[in-house]
Amino acid sequence: MRKYLLIGMLCLCGCFGAYAQGYSQYVDPFIGTSATGHTFPGATVPFGMVQLSPETGNFGWNYCSGYRYEDTVITGFAHTHLSGTGGVDLGDVLFFPFQGKDPQLFVSRFSHRKEKATPGYYEVILDNHDIKVQLTASAHTGLHRYTFNKAGQSHLLIDMQSGLVENAEELKEHVSEGSITVDSKASVSGYAFSSQWVEKKVYFTARFSKAFTGSHFIDEDHRRLIVDFDTQPGETIEAKVAISGVSIDGARKNLAAETANKTFDQVKAEAAKVWENYFNRMKAEGTTAQKTAFYTSIYHALIQPNNIADVDGQYRGADGEVHQSADKVYYSTLSLWDTYRAAQPFYTLMCPDKDGQIIETMLQHFNTAKLLPIWTLWGKESYAMIGNHAVPAIVDAALKGIKGFNREQAFAAIKASLTNNKSPKYNWDTYMRYGYLPSDSVKREAVSRTLEAAYDDWCAAQLAKSLHKTADYNYFSKRAHFYNNLFDKSTNLMRGRLANGEWVRPFAKLDSGQLAIGGDYTEGNAWQYVWSVQQDIPGLIKLMGGRKPFIAKLDSLFSMSSKVFGKGSTLDVTGLIGQYAHGNEPNHHVAYLYTLAGQPYKTQRLVRQITDQFYQNKPDGLSGNDDCGQMSAWYIFTAMGFYPVNPVDGRYVFGAPQLSRVSMALANGKSFVIEAKGLSEANKYVQSISLNGMSYLKNYISHTDILKGGRLIFVMGDKPRV
Repeated sequence: MRKYLLIGMLCLCGCFGAYAQGYSQYVDPFIGTSATGHTFPGATVPFGMVQLSPETGNFGWNYCSGYRYEDTVITGFAHTHLSGTGGVDLGDVLFFPFQGKDPQLFVSRFSHRKEKATPGYYEVILDNHDIKVQLTASAHTGLHRYTFNKAGQSHLLIDMQSGLVENAEELKEHVSEGSITVDSKASVSGYAFSSQWVEKKVYFTARFSKAFTGSHFIDEDHRRLIVDFDTQPGETIEAKVAISGVSIDGARKNLAAETANKTFDQVKAEAAKVWENYFNRMKAEGTTAQKTAFYTSIYHALIQPNNIADVDGQYRGADGEVHQSADKVYYSTLSLWDTYRAAQPFYTLMCPDKDGQIIETMLQHFNTAKLLPIWTLWGKESYAMIGNHAVPAIVDAALKGIKGFNREQAFAAIKASLTNNKSPKYNWDTYMRYGYLPSDSVKREAVSRTLEAAYDDWCAAQLAKSLHKTADYNYFSKRAHFYNNLFDKSTNLMRGRLANGEWVRPFAKLDSGQLAIGGDYTEGNAWQYVWSVQQDIPGLIKLMGGRKPFIAKLDSLFSMSSKVFGKGSTLDVTGLIGQYAHGNEPNHHVAYLYTLAGQPYKTQRLVRQITDQFYQNKPDGLSGNDDCGQMSAWYIFTAMGFYPVNPVDGRYVFGAPQLSRVSMALANGKSFVIEAKGLSEANKYVQSISLNGMSYLKNYISHTDILKGGRLIFVMGDKPRV
C-alpha cells in the first residue's frame, strides 16, 4: 500500500531484523539517522539513562545524535545521546577498541552490511583489525562485547574528554574538570564536569571480564586512558559500564543493582523484553511497511524522557546539588516545546504511570528552580525554547486523572511560573501591560512568545476551573485571549506589534525567525504561526471572518510556493507542502483544522500525503528532527485516525486511519480497538464512523470514551464525503 515505505524498508531489511522477535521485528533504529532526523541506532531501554551508541562525528548541528548513516567511519561508542534534537550535547564516556600501536586518530571504517540494530541491541564490525562490537543496555548500564578476530595485543581507549560539541576547539575546552582512575586490573572509574548545552557532571565505573595487562594515559589530565589485553584470535572481552550524575559510588550502586551478576546475553534479553512489553500495548495490523513505521515511531517516542536518578533515588537537580526522589525517579530530557503537542498525550494512553512520574519530576524541578521546566537536560534548565509547556503537560495529566502528583501543588507551580519573572524570555509585567509582547522591546520571537504564552494561560485556566479557583480562572482566561491583539485583519496573519500599538513595518510575513537572527517568530514564519491558537480554533475562525475565509486561508497555506522564503535559516523548516512545514512542530496540528472547520475530507487527504511523503522507512525518511519523539508521536496518533489538536481539551480530532487495525491495551485493563474497513491506497477517505456499533457523528473521540474501552470503526472509500 505504501510504496515509499516499502522501498525504504527493503533497503534496510538486512540491517535490523535478524535478532528481533514479536513486534520488535518491525522496529528499524536506522530510520531518521540521516538528513535532519538526528536519531541514533544504539542500545537503550525505555526512558533509560544510558543510550549506548556509535559515533561517526563530534562537531556541529549534523551530529546532535553523534551518528549519521552516510558516514563511513566510527569514532567510538559513547553512553549518552540525544534522539532527534536540534541541540548538540552528551556523547559522554566514549570507548574505542583497536589493535596494534596507539593510532594518531581513533577511527575505524565500517559498512552497513555488517551493522545491525534492534531495540536494546547494536552490532557492527570495525573493519580496521576486524573487531566485532556488540552493545546492549540496562537503564543505567551499558554492556560492551568486543571480539578481536586477529592475532596481536588488543586495546581499549576510554575517553572522558570526548563529547558532542560545536567544533574542535570546544572539544578541547568543554570539560572543566575530570579524570580516570585505575581501580584494579579489571576495573576503572572516572568523572567529567562539562559545559555545552548545559553544565553537567557525569560519573562512571567500568568492570572488565578479563584483567588488563597494562594501561597508560595519552593526555596530561588523565582523561584519556588506554588499557591493554593479551588476546587470542576470536577472543572476547566484555565490559560493564554504569553511569551516574551523582557520584562514582552512585555508578557502582547502579551497576551492582542492574547488571553485576548478569551475562551480556541476559541483559540483552531483558532489554528486548522490556521493549516488547511496551509494543504489545498497541497491537497493529497492516502491511509490513506500515507496521515498521508505526512501531519505530513508538520506539522513538519512548527513548525519552530519561530517568537520571540513581537506583537509590538520588539525582543532581537544577541547582547542581544532590537531591532525593521519593519514588526513585527523576526525568530529564524534557523537550516540552515539542513534546507537549502529541508525545505527552501519547504517554497518557501508553504509560499513564510513567506520565504521572514525569509530572511529579516537573514539580520537583519547580521546588528547586522556582520555575517549571522549559527544556531540561541532565536535570539542568537550558531555556532552549519559548513558552512554558510543562503547563499543558501538567494540566493534561491532571484533567485526565493521571495519578502520582498533587494537583493543588501543580497549580501553585503553574501560577508562579506564569506570573513571576523567573524566565529570561518573559516579562509578565510587559505582557499584562500591552496584552502582547511588543516587538520593539522583545527583539526576538515576540509574536511566537505571545501566542505560546496565551496557550499556556488557557491551560492554567482549565486547571483553575477544575479546582474551583474562580479568580485565577478569570485571570488566565483573559490572558488566553491575548492572541487577538496580534491578529492583523488586513492579512489574516499574526503580526508583530510595537509598544505604541502600530504594526511592525514592513511586514516580512515569509521571514523564518530563528533564535540566532531574531525576528518575530520561532523556527517559522507568519503563515506557519497564525494557526497557533490551539485553545480557541472557533475564535480564530471568527477572526478570519468565518469558515469560508478560514478554509480559503488554509488552502493557501498548502498551495503556496514552497520555494518562497524571506530571511532566516530553514534548517528546522522542512517537510514542506506549500508553506506548511511538517518538519517542525508549530504546524503539527494544522492539517486537522479542516476537520474542525467542516471539511474533514481535506484533512483525510492531507494526512495520507504527509504520512507517505514524510514518514518513509529509510535513514533519511523523516522530514525534520524527531525532537524527542514528537515527530513520531504525530505519526502514532495519525496512523490510528486522530490527533490531539488541543492537547489539553481531552479530544482527539479525527483524520483518517493509516492502519487497518490497532488494539490498544489500556492501563485500566480494558482495550480500545480501532478498525479501518476497506482501507487501501485508493480508499483514504472516511465514509462513516461508528463507536460500539452506534453511528458516531462527532468530529473527535474523547479521552474518556477511549478509556471506557470499545470499538471505533471507520468505513473507508475512494471518494471524499463533501
